[in-house]
Amino acid sequence: MQRIVGIIGAGHVGADTAFSLVTQGLCDQIILIDENEAKAHSQGLELRDMASLVSSSVHIVVNDYAALKRAQVVVMAVGPTSALREDRMEELLETSAAVGQAVPRIMAGGFQGVFINITNPCDVITRLIQHISGLPVSRVFGTGTSLDTARMKRVVGEFFAVDPKSVDGYVMGEHGESQFVAWSTVRIGGVPIGGFDAGKPLDLPSMKDQVRAGGWQILQGKGWTSFGIGTAAARLVDAVLSDGRTVFPVSVWDERQGVYIGRPAVVGAGGIVQSVAVPLTEEEQQAFEASAKVIGRAFGTIAL
Repeated sequence: MQRIVGIIGAGHVGADTAFSLVTQGLCDQIILIDENEAKAHSQGLELRDMASLVSSSVHIVVNDYAALKRAQVVVMAVGPTSALREDRMEELLETSAAVGQAVPRIMAGGFQGVFINITNPCDVITRLIQHISGLPVSRVFGTGTSLDTARMKRVVGEFFAVDPKSVDGYVMGEHGESQFVAWSTVRIGGVPIGGFDAGKPLDLPSMKDQVRAGGWQILQGKGWTSFGIGTAAARLVDAVLSDGRTVFPVSVWDERQGVYIGRPAVVGAGGIVQSVAVPLTEEEQQAFEASAKVIGRAFGTIAL
């Protein structure tokens, strides 16, 4: 069976997601859609220019909603006119309208696969996609705190002078201002962060600030972020297409909190296989619940 992925939005994030999928040979066909047809065709042409330079063959289709019927995954990557906003909630009015137009067109064609949402504010828009599509909550999820967790691993790795791939643990909650680093989950080579010898005093507040500010720093310098989130999205697509059953910190439906929110979950062929209940300290649990309230209030502002 062909591995077919749709990407809605051919801007920096959508294009870099497609680039990651092509260069890693993670799918057989990409359906790239954007309301700006010239941009979509240009991105598609450039991706096809890579055909002789990559190890596998990926067929690129542009602006064909009907083709999404055969896709196993659709990645929502529409963005606002301006990405230079420190609080992702400021994007909600514009992005909710764009998603509200795209999802019915996708579903009208008979799509029955898995939605992976990147569009910000990620947790709120993920819930909106599920609401409009009517798909089971297991088949709609967002990239959530996967990128924030990658940033945490980078910051911790640099502080301790170790490879970030040797760092485990999670950033949880909203992909936004109310997120928090669950320090009780962070390990370096299996050793809790407080017990790993850094040769200098441990500075968790400074590391937390670096994680939270990472995206804004990149935005200020280059105007957008795309490499990290495009790579994160490609890994999630691969987990669905390959039934990887891999644990990622993603935006999933939390029945108790009544919102989509960033927490570890097992991702496989049907989307979310199950959420992972990681033990949290009392302070971390309070931060999780506070973040859920932020997300819930924001969703309540959308005119459904």
